[in-house]
Amino acid sequence: MDLLSSLLSGIRADGSVVAHAVLSAPWTIHFADRAPLIMVSVVRGGGTLVLADGSRTRLGVGDTALVQAKEPFQLSDAASASERPPIEYELSCFAPDTIVDTELRCTTPEYVACGTEGDAAEETSLIVGVYRASGHRHERLLRALPAVMVVGSDSDVCEWLAKIAADAVRFSAGSQALMDRLIDWSLVCTLRDWLAREQHCAPAWYRGMIDPVVGPALEAIHAKPFERWTVASLAAEAAVSRALFAKRFTEVMGQPPLAYLTEWRMAEAEELLADPARSVAQVATTVGYSDAFGFSAAFKRSRGASPTEFRAALV
Repeated sequence: MDLLSSLLSGIRADGSVVAHAVLSAPWTIHFADRAPLIMVSVVRGGGTLVLADGSRTRLGVGDTALVQAKEPFQLSDAASASERPPIEYELSCFAPDTIVDTELRCTTPEYVACGTEGDAAEETSLIVGVYRASGHRHERLLRALPAVMVVGSDSDVCEWLAKIAADAVRFSAGSQALMDRLIDWSLVCTLRDWLAREQHCAPAWYRGMIDPVVGPALEAIHAKPFERWTVASLAAEAAVSRALFAKRFTEVMGQPPLAYLTEWRMAEAEELLADPARSVAQVATTVGYSDAFGFSAAFKRSRGASPTEFRAALV
């Protein structure tokens, strides 16, 4: 499994909550959920995202924004010169059957039309998806991303997305599974497009994945963290000399190969320790340690707590 797929395995739609809204200006949506990521796709019209710190991001037709919603934020229409006060909506998808003085709400799943019917050219049509998370693996991905990332798509793609969302609710059989997979697909596509476009500021692990020397070694580490990897054996995976490999890996990843290997093993161990059915000895073997004592010492050096203490803190 490639690293991006691995990191995304901890953040995906499962019982996803989705809202589709058609809004007539002036309007403001307050996003109340605190979630790892909230996706906002603009099918028609547009608006301005305003985060809790006051930073603003403009969204237009075909744009999809991924927002790390650690704090509530809002999206407002662009009609700032309107003489009428905006209609205010609150979107709180994690609170079942939430309705706040408006028709805009989320259930699991839902297709909602808000505002009054008017000139389609003056309306904004949005699709909003909220992601849940499990475990800690996704945190490494989120730390490497900006608070808001925006990727533009063909407007036809957005129209197709809106149609699928409507059909999912219209036909109840399988609608939840369909929406979960649709939201997962949107997340992967948006992240891949952003990373490919922003390679200069993409995280080191992404640049390593596409590097001809580092990439094969990373793939080997992620596929078999339990192997007794050495710099020489990883260099063999990359088909280059040991010296060239060590130099290139450190340049791209910002740390030596074996330091990265240890960090990846510890990250994997965190996920495995969350499963109470696995003993510490089993976790140790899975991530490449011959005994629980050596693993426990390495884990405590890395995480500041023993595996047992780490597991107890999860309860």
